[in-house]
Amino acid sequence: MNIQVALRLGRVSNLPTVWTNVLAGLTLAGAAAGLSASPAQIWALMISMTFFYLGGMYLNDAFDAEIDAAERPERPIPSGQVSARLVFHLGFGMLFLGIAGLAWAGTNLPNGTGWGPAIAGLALAACITFYNWNHKNNPLGPLVMGACRMLIYVAAGLVLTTSLPNGLYFGAGVLLCYLIGLTFAAKQENLNQITNLWPLIFLGVPFAYAASMLNIDQMSLVILVIFLLWVLYALSFLVFPSRINVPRAVVSLLAGICLLDALLIAASGDTKLALLALVGFPLTLAFQRWIPGT
Repeated sequence: MNIQVALRLGRVSNLPTVWTNVLAGLTLAGAAAGLSASPAQIWALMISMTFFYLGGMYLNDAFDAEIDAAERPERPIPSGQVSARLVFHLGFGMLFLGIAGLAWAGTNLPNGTGWGPAIAGLALAACITFYNWNHKNNPLGPLVMGACRMLIYVAAGLVLTTSLPNGLYFGAGVLLCYLIGLTFAAKQENLNQITNLWPLIFLGVPFAYAASMLNIDQMSLVILVIFLLWVLYALSFLVFPSRINVPRAVVSLLAGICLLDALLIAASGDTKLALLALVGFPLTLAFQRWIPGT
């Protein structure tokens, strides 16, 4: 397996969305208590979540090998560029490394919080595996995928504190809704058409949540407007007959995760970290031009 195949299997172009999830989870966990993560904690989380994401993407191809042979024969496994067995081994191996990284962060780093991060990692690995094993005809698949992203917030927060604030749970719930809408669209990618539009309503939850936040500041408002315009742009590829392009809508909505994270961070009062999360947005779009995001 060459490096290009390895990168395609891992859909590495979307990794910035995982990194901004980590930043958002840390911010939401520490905002109320005035806690901030150390560089060692941030790096441990970034590396661990990178392993979780890559492992999940590898397992997605491994579990879908038979379906891809019929629907997407150009994918690495059905085209003979790599064996399903090797991809399974690498995928599960990376999930193990992710769990180990969270265990190390919780028990070996200064101000460690114990085994909570590793337990969250086990739950994340279970969700990733279950989704990849049983997502094609599972109506709850989008919910499980959303739970995977929620658990990034939870695991990041548990590296910082053993008592997660309500703000983190609210933010994780908003992310869950966004992912439900996104994953529903992604499940229609092979058809290149949306058979039912109502699940896309979930994409509106972040905006309803933002509207309920009476103390939203100028920075948050700017990010909110950018995010709204981007989501509307992505939806245009799903609802206007002359523009139907489901894969493009999906990769656009994926990049929008960075904007959602930046919005939640800014609303928590951390302008500098919000700007850092914003960088993830153009970075994802740039990477998607190099490695396909779906």
